[in-house]
Amino acid sequence: MSSPVLLVIAHGSRDPRHAATVHALTERVRTLRPGLRVETGFLEFNAPSVPRLLERLAAEGAEDVVTLPLLLTRAFHAKTDIPSVLREARTRLPRMRVRQAEVLGPSPLLNAALEQRLYEAGVSPGDRSSTGLVLASAGSTDPEAIAVIAEIARELRHTGWCAVRPAFASAASPGGYPRTEDAVRALRAEGVRGVAVAPYVIAPGRLPDRILAGAAEADVVAGVLGAAPELARLVVRRYEEARVAERLAVAG
Repeated sequence: MSSPVLLVIAHGSRDPRHAATVHALTERVRTLRPGLRVETGFLEFNAPSVPRLLERLAAEGAEDVVTLPLLLTRAFHAKTDIPSVLREARTRLPRMRVRQAEVLGPSPLLNAALEQRLYEAGVSPGDRSSTGLVLASAGSTDPEAIAVIAEIARELRHTGWCAVRPAFASAASPGGYPRTEDAVRALRAEGVRGVAVAPYVIAPGRLPDRILAGAAEADVVAGVLGAAPELARLVVRRYEEARVAERLAVAG
């Protein structure tokens, strides 16, 4: 029996760098799993859209698809947008089994990718004890997503950084967490010698650009996570976890 198709679902963006980054990541996934069919669909702005891609897969005879949200937290898109799109697809394509895997985060692999980006930007392991880190997310109004970012910041604080502050690109968020620029200035005011900003986002776009603008006063600004090898491994892991969960559900 052939493996289910892996359909990676990205949000999409008018910024062409977004789709290019997503495609680079899925290409890396293909190198990790030769023989596995890996497709990329978008919720908006880019083609192919998820509904059109599922229709094409059905027309080609695909019967089993694992969809994987290319998201770092379980927020609106993972809880509402994507499930709605998949419900409609199941109605139109009743012969196709369509499942939704878990979002990517949180995961130690994401933390490892984030720290690798910091090293590439010029932070060395020996700098941690004198460097304050701003963990900059795109932001969300979902309390669960906000709590995940705050927890990741706490985890990173235990790896040797002198301080870690969560921050968001959006102007306001539940819990009163600051914007990127406010978190940078707060660390400066506390007397932290060096400040580094780590964007906790996958691909470039409008909100990541806002993070970069807010990081102008930082000493080091890391790149987005992008097509990091750790992310590719995590995509494969979430795909396999979804397959195991399905087998356990059938067996139970």
